[in-house]
Amino acid sequence: MTLAAPYSPDRSLKGKMRRRWARMVHRRPLESTVDRPFVSISFDDAPVSAATVGAEILQSNGARGTYYVCAGLDDQPGHMGDYADRTVYADLSVRGHEIACHTFSHLDCGKASAIDIVDDIDRNSAALADVALETTHFAYPYGDVSPDAKNALESRFGSLRALHPGLIRRGSDLNQMPAVGIEGSGGEAHAERWIDKALAQSAWLILYTHDVREQPSDWGCRPDVLDRLIRRATAGGAEIAPVGTVLRRLASPT
Repeated sequence: MTLAAPYSPDRSLKGKMRRRWARMVHRRPLESTVDRPFVSISFDDAPVSAATVGAEILQSNGARGTYYVCAGLDDQPGHMGDYADRTVYADLSVRGHEIACHTFSHLDCGKASAIDIVDDIDRNSAALADVALETTHFAYPYGDVSPDAKNALESRFGSLRALHPGLIRRGSDLNQMPAVGIEGSGGEAHAERWIDKALAQSAWLILYTHDVREQPSDWGCRPDVLDRLIRRATAGGAEIAPVGTVLRRLASPT
């Protein structure tokens, strides 16, 4: 199979203005106070290596992650290695990991219409229902988003994650949550800086990656890098937990 070319974002003035406007509208502020550090480890698209090696690293550290999955990619090859399938997602869920939605076909939510986005998500939900999975949190594929997408999805999911870097605090937009990538040659140092910020400011940080391999793609990381980052966060006092778990903790502090 010939793989499609990697995604290239819309760098036109119109695309830049759309992304800036989307950050300003259809906001859903986090009402809870974040008074201690949290770190969520998330995997987009769910390559097999993320579902196996990534999960094992988390579990060895007593933690669990969030997997944003596209059922339409089941068993397909990709630039980040082969993708996992629904049976693997179901097993991850049994082991305490969170399975979340990333559309069925990895649809660009910055360019697609609200109707097409909802239809694609319905397809994903139906496919995951075949293995008794229900998703309650979402990440925009490619991190791209439009005002219409935010408006269409805010009542459907407990959170909507994007890809712009930042920390989550009281007042942060649950319809366009920031996240920091563990990607490329400088990914570890970049993530370390954000972990240290979350620890110092008692804030919530979402990290994301894709494949977890000794020779990762440009969008993935090595196993030792993921392990060190998790250990750095826990050593600093952060709780490592899936996105939905953190939101429940914040809603009902103990």
